[in-house]
Amino acid sequence: MRNRVIADNLGTAQNVIYGPINFFLGAISYCEIGTLIPKSGGEYIYFLEAFGHTHKFFGPILAFIFAWTVVFLLKPSSLAILSLSFAKYLSSPILTAINFCPNTYLSYVINRLFAALCIGIITFINCYSVTAATRVQNIFTVAKLTAIAIIIGGGLYYLGLGYTENLEIGFEGSATSFGQIATAFYGGLWAYDGWNNLNFITEELQNPYRNLPLAIIIALPLTTVCYVLINVSYLTVLTQQEIISSNAVAVDWGIEVLGAASFLIPLGVVMSVFGTANGSMFTAGRISHVAGREGHAPDFLSYIHIEKKTPVAPILLNSLLGILMIIPGDIATLIDFFGFTSSIFYCAAMVALIVMRFTKKNEHRPIKVPIIIPVIVMVVSAYLVIGPIAAAPQVQYFYALLFILAGLIFYVPFVYYKTQVPGMKSFTFVCQKTLQIAPTTVH
Repeated sequence: MRNRVIADNLGTAQNVIYGPINFFLGAISYCEIGTLIPKSGGEYIYFLEAFGHTHKFFGPILAFIFAWTVVFLLKPSSLAILSLSFAKYLSSPILTAINFCPNTYLSYVINRLFAALCIGIITFINCYSVTAATRVQNIFTVAKLTAIAIIIGGGLYYLGLGYTENLEIGFEGSATSFGQIATAFYGGLWAYDGWNNLNFITEELQNPYRNLPLAIIIALPLTTVCYVLINVSYLTVLTQQEIISSNAVAVDWGIEVLGAASFLIPLGVVMSVFGTANGSMFTAGRISHVAGREGHAPDFLSYIHIEKKTPVAPILLNSLLGILMIIPGDIATLIDFFGFTSSIFYCAAMVALIVMRFTKKNEHRPIKVPIIIPVIVMVVSAYLVIGPIAAAPQVQYFYALLFILAGLIFYVPFVYYKTQVPGMKSFTFVCQKTLQIAPTTVH
């Protein structure tokens, strides 16, 4: 599905060549800021550290807006995209096997039911045990790499047989306009997203000064190589038009290459997407937990289960919002929505890093990147925000900006003035009793 979005924008060149470079520069910048501030919460904590002390009212706003947007928009939309992809690749081979071709409405209902099932299972795992969620992540990562190896191996085999017609076209037809290039980047931003996830759980890492940068430095080049080779494999077997018109590119590739064994590909994709969604859920609970701990979210979101030690309330909130987003959700629109909003905060994170070069210049930095690197990432991220609006304004961009600014409605009374919502104490008490959760700190 990601490949289809990219192909629709004719942005393969941008995503294959420039995308990994920009994301790698962003990742190593996050290595510096993550080891400078080894706390969980990702950009939320970085914004607090960089700007929180500058002004009583304006200082914490960016951190609050980030938490507001991530909790209620970015993480749920990410979960919705992944669960819809899970449903697409799970339902497609099943319906083909039983020779059933549903109409548009029934297909919509089936996909949403499978997506909700995916969210439900992942929610249970993450609420039940941190260890269980980690084991699921490890198992499904192995399954993901196995499926990737099959696709890459099949593509290289066909390439050896001389199937190079589609590759010889190169990047012909790639986007050249200001806005199209930025929009095409959103597909790549989604494909490579996740390089900052460890920054959300820094406090839970063993030896974060070593393991945080090591994980990023190993994972992103590996992801880039796999992503590029998979696209080469797809283009070796399928034409660009076939990729654009396909609802499940990997399934079509499997049918062409593997024949009777083609079921292995959608199975591998389903396991891959499930593992990615599990990782997204794992980090989603942490940002709500940290924001609640800092007083920027309702107290009960900072509570953890008294036995399982898991942030049950934030996980359930993310699941509920994810399910709501799958109802009207279209994957391509959600990806644009996700990419546009993420770029705003990637840009702000680079500003925070540059600011702390001056405000925390005497702090120990296990990793220090050349200042030009965060500047480049900041400029590219700003371009990804401005480009689509300037060239081809879409209503989803307006909704995203409106949603971000709407956070101020809650910031002023409930964070700055600390107004208590009537009945919130009773609701928190009910949540504690029902979910068996308790506070970890008092603020």
